[in-house]
Amino acid sequence: MMARKHAEQVLQDDDGEILSLKSVSKYFGNVIALEDVTLGVKPGSVTCVLGDNGAGKSTLIKILSGVHRNDTGMYLLNGAPVEFNSPRDALAHGIATVHQDLAVAPLMTAWRNFFLGNELVKGKGIFSRLDVRESKAIVRTEMAHMGIDVRDPDQTVGTMSGGEQQALTIARAIYFGARVLILDEPTSALGVKQSGEVLKYIIRARERGVAIIFISHNPHHAYLVGDQFAILNRGRLAYNYAKSDITVDDLTNAMAGGRELDELTTEIQALTNKL
Repeated sequence: MMARKHAEQVLQDDDGEILSLKSVSKYFGNVIALEDVTLGVKPGSVTCVLGDNGAGKSTLIKILSGVHRNDTGMYLLNGAPVEFNSPRDALAHGIATVHQDLAVAPLMTAWRNFFLGNELVKGKGIFSRLDVRESKAIVRTEMAHMGIDVRDPDQTVGTMSGGEQQALTIARAIYFGARVLILDEPTSALGVKQSGEVLKYIIRARERGVAIIFISHNPHHAYLVGDQFAILNRGRLAYNYAKSDITVDDLTNAMAGGRELDELTTEIQALTNKL
């Protein structure tokens, strides 16, 4: 049987952070995508990164996941500088990303999706074959950790709800060694009920000691599960709050731009009064 994969052991630096960015910037020609961003994440916590479109969230994800290298500043893992050449490189160091499109094969079964590219086998050489029974048992166990009772691992993923598909990808990442899990807008395309389910799965992953980076534009979803809130605005880190230091209303106001939102409200009220 192929042994379960384990990422390189992830320790913590002196601040208790698994992963951190120190004054990181990224430029595309004359375009400033990120500038002087400092951010740290700790195991067993949820760091929420919020911002409108164009705030720099996608660039941040791509640097963290190994798609892009930062132009200035330092990317630290376990307190030591790292440079990733690809997402596979980042994954080998225990940093996994779950994208909005989930990268699942909807016509394949749940257990085949779970082990796709990392199939369990038994026997050797020409006698090797898929270990179907063990694979299905593992899927049931790992999904149970997420609070889902999988009665039929042969269910095709396309018939699962959006929340269950998110749970499958999160459980898969943790099983294969993720210690830092980047979730890219996991609730953006879901309804209220399914969004609530995904938020519960995030909490369960946090309880297992995983460091979660939750990328979102929804402050209400973020506040329900977050421990730390970093707000990007035009590539810069505008705010960085602990949950104890901010209310959901303050978070919403900070994300919306504060004074800019007040000015917009005044303008809309003036227009409404003219109608």
